[in-house]
Parts: sequence; structure tokens; C-alpha cells
Amino acid sequence: MRPYIICHMGTSIDGRLHPSRFTAPANGISRDVLRGHYERIHDQFGADGWIVGRKTMSEMAKGAERPLKDAPKVAREAHIASRGGRKLAIGIDPAGRVHYGKDNIGGDHVVAVLGEEVSDAYLAELREDGVSYVFAGPKGDDLPRVMEEVASLLGAKTLLLEGGGKINGAFLKHKLIDEFSTLIHPAVDGVAGTQSIVDYDGPEGDPPGAGQSLRLTHCETLEGGMVWLRHVVERAPG
Repeated sequence: MRPYIICHMGTSIDGRLHPSRFTAPANGISRDVLRGHYERIHDQFGADGWIVGRKTMSEMAKGAERPLKDAPKVAREAHIASRGGRKLAIGIDPAGRVHYGKDNIGGDHVVAVLGEEVSDAYLAELREDGVSYVFAGPKGDDLPRVMEEVASLLGAKTLLLEGGGKINGAFLKHKLIDEFSTLIHPAVDGVAGTQSIVDYDGPEGDPPGAGQSLRLTHCETLEGGMVWLRHVVERAPG
């Protein structure tokens, strides 16, 4: 069994992800109120943790690479550090590029999702920082396997997928998204080629949502004109 996964994202009306490029709020609408809706609803879900990709995690982690000499060779097996009842901050980082310097992001316990080709020195750095890690196969792309491990080893029942478009696309392709929670800002980005909620990086003609359908379960207009939509993901008819 894997966790129930909700893709929780904030976007402009054209599906883009970077608020720094959004048009300004209309007169009398507070930017802080609009921004606050995301975290409030994040907390409202009461999930066991959240998932982001390598780029997003790199922006949040404050550590620096520490060259560790004579790192012991270790089996490519999951390492579960002391969690202390905290929520999980899960970073999909196949090549082991994120450096943490501590065991948490904003108080939530870090779990690194890695490929088996990462170095022993990097694994030693994670253990020294108190970070947990699990392996998603040789290349770090076996997401179904790793989600089952996160459930069995860390007891995660519900997780929020809050990554960039590529990570969201990979989860959708693997049929790992059970629900979309989308907060639509009263704003537009408009720049061609910028990242959207789902940016699947796969072969042309290989739609990541094939065989899946979305059913609207909730539509609410929030203070400031933001719209909150919830869609469950179902098997497509036929």
C-alpha cells in the first residue's frame, strides 16, 4: 500500500507556478491574503508530509557540500533516522545533489529519495546530518516502489505533492496522484514556455494522464478572488 497523494498547487489562471511573474492584485486585494491561502489549506489537509523535486528542495535546504574522506561503503538500503514524530519533507533527488546541513526543513524531517548510483560520501553526509533516505531503484525513478517504502517504513498515509511541473508529471505518469487541489490566483503570467502545474518530460505522444479522468468535488471562491478547486483522479471510462 502507498500513501494517498494530493497534488496541492498554487497557480495563475494560465496554469503557471511562479508568483513573482504574476500580474499584481487588483486594487484593495491583499497579496499577503492571497499567499496565505496556500499554507492554510496545506495545514488543513493534516497530511503526514509533503513531496517536492530537487530544484524546489535545493531552494529550501541551507546546507553545503562537505567532502568526507574514507566514507564507508554501505548497501543501497533505506536508512531511517530519528524522526521524532515530525511530519516528512520528502525530496526527490536521484543524483544526490541537495545538501541539508540538518535533519529538517521548517521543522519537518527530511527524507531524501535517491538513485542507487549516489556516492558513499553523499550517503555518509546525509547520515551525519540525521537525514533519512530511501532508494527509488538504480536511476531514482521508481516512484511507485519508493512511495510504498515511505508508507511501510515511515507510516505515511497521506502526502501532499507540491513539486514543480516535472515531478508532478512523473507522479501523474505513474498514476500516483489521487487528487488535485488547485488554488487559482486572480492573476496571469503569460510568458511562453514557463513551467505549468504538470510538465511531463517524456517522449512525444506519451500523455502522462492517459487512462485517467478528473472529477470535480469542490469549488470555492476565497477572500481576494482566489478559487480553490479539488478534483479526484479516477480511472478513465472504457
